[in-house]
Amino acid sequence: MNHSPIAVALAIFHQDEQFLMQLRDNIPEIKYPGHWGLFGGHLEADETPEVGLKREILEELNYQIVNPIKFRAYADAQVIRHVFHAPLEVAIDTLILGEGWDLRLLSLEDLHAGYAYSEKAGGNQPLGKIHQQILLDFLKWQN
Repeated sequence: MNHSPIAVALAIFHQDEQFLMQLRDNIPEIKYPGHWGLFGGHLEADETPEVGLKREILEELNYQIVNPIKFRAYADAQVIRHVFHAPLEVAIDTLILGEGWDLRLLSLEDLHAGYAYSEKAGGNQPLGKIHQQILLDFLKWQN
């Protein structure tokens, strides 16, 4: 039996000291239901992380990410997360959410607090712990 970790590609989109995040659907069967997380997803067989990221972002936001820059990889026994970053070069209201419950630009205060408000959810929703850690690491790396 093969217990290799799955590979995913994630995007840190930044704009005016804020970070674009997706509120994941509140479905118990998925990872981090009802949590804020980074956009991205599973890589297909023989797909490079950059190609997979571009495909996932197009599917999830109808947005073409240009020149994503590799930030870091996070690996554990279950998942290898290939993390890229890029500026968000369009207004958030031009994005078309194709997956998830909500999207929004989160502030530095939201990131440090570990939760952010969603109008669609009608309240504060938590950040996925690994996603929060990735963003906090990214902030340290930038400085």
